[in-house]
Amino acid sequence: MNLNRAQIMGRVTRDPELRNTPSGVAVATFSVATNYKYKNGAGEKVENISFHNCVAFGKLASEVIAKYCVKGQEVYVAGRLDYQEWIKQDGSKGHKTQIIVDEFQLGQKPAGITACRRAAIS
Repeated sequence: MNLNRAQIMGRVTRDPELRNTPSGVAVATFSVATNYKYKNGAGEKVENISFHNCVAFGKLASEVIAKYCVKGQEVYVAGRLDYQEWIKQDGSKGHKTQIIVDEFQLGQKPAGITACRRAAIS
């Protein structure tokens, strides 16, 4: 039995980018930051922040994420983890892990977003 499932809740770190594949499928890429707070051995508060690359396809990408999601917004993202590896031009290995999104929910927008910016995004 295998399971490849990721679920995160966090804030979008940049406005989603929307593009299309050569065959016309919409693709939205964005990043979500999550944090974890704890006390270390010395009793000091420590905060770890992780950044998660996310990719959505089709109507979810074009009709939801690209239209309504903005930098700083809280989101819930679920999907499968995808690991990619390649050889860079300098001969070194490049790699990235991303979440291929199949579930997405919008949360609270950041306090500083204005009606004008919302209209420009829509």
